[in-house]
Amino acid sequence: MAPRAIVYGGGVIALMMVALCATVLYQSRQDALDRARETSRNVALIAERDIERNFELYALSLQAVVDGLGNAEVMALPSRLRGQVLFDGAATAKNLGSMLVLDASGNVIIDAGNDTPRKGNFADRDYFTVQRDNPSAGLYVSAPFRSRLRNGSQSIALSRRVSHPDGSFAGIVLMSINLEYFHQLFAGLSLGSHGAISLIAGDGLMIMRQPFDPKIVGRDISQASTFRQFQSSMEGSFSDTSSIDGMRRLYYFRNFQTLPLIIMVAEAEPEIYAAWSRRAVRIGTLMAVFALGFVALSFILGAQLRRRMRAESELQLLARTDSLTGLHNRRTLGEILEREWRRAQRMRSMFSLLFVDIDRFKAYNDTYGHQAGDDALAAVARCIGENIRRPADTAARYGGEEFIVVLPDTMPEGASVIAEKIRAAISDLAIEHAGSEYGRVTASIGSASWTPDQETDVRTVLKAADQALYEAKVAGRNKVATCAAAG
Repeated sequence: MAPRAIVYGGGVIALMMVALCATVLYQSRQDALDRARETSRNVALIAERDIERNFELYALSLQAVVDGLGNAEVMALPSRLRGQVLFDGAATAKNLGSMLVLDASGNVIIDAGNDTPRKGNFADRDYFTVQRDNPSAGLYVSAPFRSRLRNGSQSIALSRRVSHPDGSFAGIVLMSINLEYFHQLFAGLSLGSHGAISLIAGDGLMIMRQPFDPKIVGRDISQASTFRQFQSSMEGSFSDTSSIDGMRRLYYFRNFQTLPLIIMVAEAEPEIYAAWSRRAVRIGTLMAVFALGFVALSFILGAQLRRRMRAESELQLLARTDSLTGLHNRRTLGEILEREWRRAQRMRSMFSLLFVDIDRFKAYNDTYGHQAGDDALAAVARCIGENIRRPADTAARYGGEEFIVVLPDTMPEGASVIAEKIRAAISDLAIEHAGSEYGRVTASIGSASWTPDQETDVRTVLKAADQALYEAKVAGRNKVATCAAAG
């Protein structure tokens, strides 16, 4: 009976281990997905910032032309000098095509690239009709088109309306941008052999896509399921099958804040999971073999598993705490800050933070030695821990002689009281410090309180607390300085 019980027990444990393996592999798969999502987000941000920076400069150049056209002194200048004043060299920038002024009929009347304007009428272009029909259009980003003045070069245009003093339509100023700019930008961003990155107009027209295909430029994807996802929020991530090539991808998208554009980055799911699949096959095979052997060695392996779990638990604890002070380490602090900040955002509650720095600690180390410095750090850490009482309050070593205290749901007045208690407790330790103006180890504390919103992140209150700490230092050290509550 006993051997059978051992075999049955070993079989149950083996099944549990297989289930554990499956859970770990599933989590590993999710980790691969999260890494891909983060990579896509970073690539999208790089492209978005480059485009927004350049478009902002182009928009300023267009506005300068509009302002110049309304200046009689500028318009009275000779054509060459007038062009230099109006266009200030913008038309020679890389990846820019034509920069033109059109009259109310759509005819070219000023050409940045030529003293004598090239002939052309563009009254049929959307960048003209939108400005003509909508006085409040502002900066307009056109649909892709083939240039009539530059041998059919694929471009988009930025345009602004020019109005008479009475507000009636007088024409437009336009600047064409070669789509080669987006092609070169996207070509430099690696997303694997089946990855894709696209710039899409707000109405669903494809402006550029990498891998590049001229036939896709200008394609309307407004009815595609992916585009409906793009319209659902300012940014997000989802999996879907491309309407262009049928490849299933993980999509990350961002709607530009100031432009009617969407940046989309997509990694092919087979490439995302390729490394995970190989690892899963290897691990799964080994686990199956190991589970069969475990039936025969159930008791021995069970004891080894228990020892391993204890060791992992101890390692996890060590990884989350600072070995010298016993407080949370900086890595754990980052997790706590993000968690409590998100909670404060949801609850619209006050989030307070203390930045504690031991005064003249380098001089203390130089005078008394690093062992005494370590003892002082540990003593200060105990003072901090003893003066925060609520379970939600958290203290961590930020680095060196700096500590952070996180105080959720704490008003500025309460945070100042706690900060003063900590400061006084550290001073009351009466640890001799000949290099301090107070003759003992003291600490300066910066306090900041914030009600989070969607436009700020936890770095905002960290910077505020750091600034308050700086003010406490400037005020003579051994002080508490408070940043005014915001948010």
